[in-house]
Amino acid sequence: MARFDFTIHATDGAARTGEIAMARGTIRTPAFMPVGTAATVKAMKPQDVRAGGADIILGNTYHLMLRPTAERVARLGGLHGFMGWDRPILTDSGGYQVMSLADLTTRSEDGVTFKSHLDGARHTLSPERSIEIQRLLDSDIIMAFDELVPTSSTRDVQAAAMARSMRWARRSRAAFDAGGAHAERAAIFGIQQGALDEGLRRQSAEALIEIGFDGYAVGGLAVGEGQAAMFGCLDFAPGQLPADKPRYLMGVGKPDDIVGAVERGIDMFDCVLPTRSGRTGQAFTRSGPINIRNARFAEDQGPLDPDCACPVCARWSRAYLHHLVRAGEILGAMLMTEHNLFFYQALMNDLRGAIQAGRLAAFAQAFRASYARERMTA
Repeated sequence: MARFDFTIHATDGAARTGEIAMARGTIRTPAFMPVGTAATVKAMKPQDVRAGGADIILGNTYHLMLRPTAERVARLGGLHGFMGWDRPILTDSGGYQVMSLADLTTRSEDGVTFKSHLDGARHTLSPERSIEIQRLLDSDIIMAFDELVPTSSTRDVQAAAMARSMRWARRSRAAFDAGGAHAERAAIFGIQQGALDEGLRRQSAEALIEIGFDGYAVGGLAVGEGQAAMFGCLDFAPGQLPADKPRYLMGVGKPDDIVGAVERGIDMFDCVLPTRSGRTGQAFTRSGPINIRNARFAEDQGPLDPDCACPVCARWSRAYLHHLVRAGEILGAMLMTEHNLFFYQALMNDLRGAIQAGRLAAFAQAFRASYARERMTA
């Protein structure tokens, strides 16, 4: 098996469908990666995540660095055995926390010093340390360390963060290449930055291509700029990256975000939305999201989504799920999460099929029209 081999099987406009072959398994693209931040996809057993259609999941450097620590995971045989997931894992570098935990961080050219949100202890993440942690976790796809700033920042701030991210990308690549046996079986992705600015995005892409990576992420989006602005950026950003490498849109997103991003050439996605929404009572359906807490579902004997083939929709009613969630029963969070993850994977499968058949535009139009129905009737 190749260390990392990306094959495009079909295209439809800017959209592509294909496969990434790695030692621990094949990833079908476009792919959605369930988020397992702390070595668990919340409320799910690994075998059920896989049964829902996931080929790859995501873990997080920052959180696993703090608890249980990467060194402990390494001593226990690596993240895959630790959590019971034997297929590929992509690990976020910790760069997102540079922004999301900005009040707890101090930044310098060397890296970022964090004040732990758990106990106040101080930790420093540099590009070299981020790569070391991901290597200790035995990650299959390692992300370069970057500096993320809000899209609302001034252009000068955005330009400085992009330039620093590119310097850190070079250091990340060097640290990865020094990784010995792990570097021979893992892959590393660079992260394009530049907020919504086409010129900055181009500079970032050119710098990353010069360094050379196995895949390229579009970072710095889905941080409050809105769908229209995000799509505006995706109208040019993916095309600045190599066409023969996977393109990963980090932190996205809502189902209609994913459809629009696939139309614009994105191959990989991750988002906490299906799991977080499941725990708070929101279910995704082909007619749009529903809040199962709503009183109108108290005696509704139909499934969450009549068009869904997941085990939850095959067995339990909206009324029962309404009861579980309103009562705060753990099973409610588990079943809602299982349905949502199945929904996302079914959507990815449909997108792959539509691209293969050359009918993506028709599929996307029909999906958007159907997905808006629940909002119009709520």
